[in-house]
Amino acid sequence: METLVEQRKNARTQLSWPVSLWLPEANRFFNGQSANVSKTGVFLMVPMTTPVRPGHVVEINFPRTVTLAKEKGQFARIKSGKVLRVERKSVLKDAKIGVAIGFE
Repeated sequence: METLVEQRKNARTQLSWPVSLWLPEANRFFNGQSANVSKTGVFLMVPMTTPVRPGHVVEINFPRTVTLAKEKGQFARIKSGKVLRVERKSVLKDAKIGVAIGFE
């Protein structure tokens, strides 16, 4: 039996939102979905073919609704981060991998 110790310093909020993950190593975007987010990071689900590894520096594009874009002046919120962990638990279930990213 494995014991997990909680290491998060900030509370996570469940948020299912479409996102685009820019991976410089592949020179392209990968579309995915956020699962949860905090002040310091995000957990995303992306296609299992996404060639992402821990240590990669990525950009996450969080698109905004038209109303919010008018209010904020931009159609997306873009955050940079470092890949902390890649989870492959649900590859067989839904052909997706989980990616934990810490914001920089």
